[in-house]
Amino acid sequence: MVFGLRLRQSEGLLCSVFDMMALDLPVPDHTTLSRRARTWRPLARGNDRPHAADGPIHVLVDSTGLKIYGAGQWLEEKHGAKCRRGWRKLHLAVDADSGEIIAHSLTDQEAGDTSQMEPLLAQIDDEIGQFTADGAYDGTPTYDAVFHHSAGARVVIPPRSNAVERPTAQACCQRDDHITSMQIDGRLKWQASTGYGKRALVETAMGRYKGVIGPRLRARSFLAQQTEAAIGVAILNRMLACGRPKSVRCQASAGATK
Repeated sequence: MVFGLRLRQSEGLLCSVFDMMALDLPVPDHTTLSRRARTWRPLARGNDRPHAADGPIHVLVDSTGLKIYGAGQWLEEKHGAKCRRGWRKLHLAVDADSGEIIAHSLTDQEAGDTSQMEPLLAQIDDEIGQFTADGAYDGTPTYDAVFHHSAGARVVIPPRSNAVERPTAQACCQRDDHITSMQIDGRLKWQASTGYGKRALVETAMGRYKGVIGPRLRARSFLAQQTEAAIGVAILNRMLACGRPKSVRCQASAGATK
């Protein structure tokens, strides 16, 4: 997946490598790999995690679409027939401090973003200090899911333009504060005061996935596509652990030249 090889190409590559190394080892054929992808699952997250959080973490959540190859694409390539393209939704939860993808799920295109809140949060063992997402996650179900995971978490989600305060809903008291703050100070000041700008990091993670792994899924069955997405996430985390620089902000002295 890292080098963009198909299963048949990977089989041939490994056969050549084993021949050069004079190793008498069998190489699984591409049909075996394709069949096992429907039931195989990567190791549980945590065994290969680059670091453990020292305290509550800042979680960023968003989703993106991945193209799939189906009967519609075959008809278009074969006969030039126009059709609606199929796609899947990849839901990601990212640690804002490390950039690591700490939870993910793959659903069909009809699944709503809020429906994946509990599956994503169930994969996170650390305490959540702040949860940030875009307006698609605005609503009581999201607040309830986050508070159920970490009662003291701060939820930063921009309310809808027509949102109104609900003083009787205890779970949405933070949402009421966001509505009041945006009405008084405006949206830009609200973003600066809440740290909402960090949500761009989860969009960066999605860009990394599509740039490194690819914008489409190669597997045909849904179970194999879920495995493919899980492998892609593991690859990105491994690359991040190996190649992310450690930068420290410092202040230049008064006499320093630019």
